[in-house]
Amino acid sequence: MLEQLKDIICEYVEVDRNVITEDSRFVEDLGFTSYDFMSMVGELEETFDIEVEEREAAEIVTVGQAVRYIEGLQQ
Repeated sequence: MLEQLKDIICEYVEVDRNVITEDSRFVEDLGFTSYDFMSMVGELEETFDIEVEEREAAEIVTVGQAVRYIEGLQQ
């Protein structure tokens, strides 16, 4: 899941996928704008066949939180 998410992140921001860790913060560390982030959330919904609540998405700060959130929705 983490590796797949890294690939998706790299479609939205110019960052070396090798520097992305579970502790990486989308805005502060990876350079996401709120528009980039919400666009990526839409792709995550399609890719993983999930539905993300906008309110809950706003609470996701790190890559690790995103991984755990997606895994939780898939169960």
